[in-house]
Amino acid sequence: MLMPSRVKYRKQQRGRRKGYAKGALTVDFGDYGMKAMETAWINSRQIEACRVAINRAIGKDGKVWIRIFPDKPFTKKPAETRMGKGKGAPEYWVAVVKKGRIMFEVAGAPEEKVKRAFRIAGSKLPIKVKLVRREKVG
Repeated sequence: MLMPSRVKYRKQQRGRRKGYAKGALTVDFGDYGMKAMETAWINSRQIEACRVAINRAIGKDGKVWIRIFPDKPFTKKPAETRMGKGKGAPEYWVAVVKKGRIMFEVAGAPEEKVKRAFRIAGSKLPIKVKLVRREKVG
């Protein structure tokens, strides 16, 4: 599972999930990218499930880049606990993914394989995704 090796603070506030992504808007490393069409928290298990699905679908043909990292702790209080007594313990880690962000990139694989891989990986996520191609410069 992906998670930070160490953090300054164990717990974080939830923050706001509205708006568009500020960075990672273009395909920078590979030939194809998986773009988020909605805003959500993607947890480390979902990222790992996507990575495995993409690697299985494209085989040894291509290289995969993961452009998101779960660095926000998600806390949860135990079941049947009364109100109060502070914030719960960190349960798992999430990546804040806003609309327009490129989450995964693939290079060196044929387009049909990449389309199939991203379709399978997209079903592992709680948001709608779209395949985007690298823009040719010049």
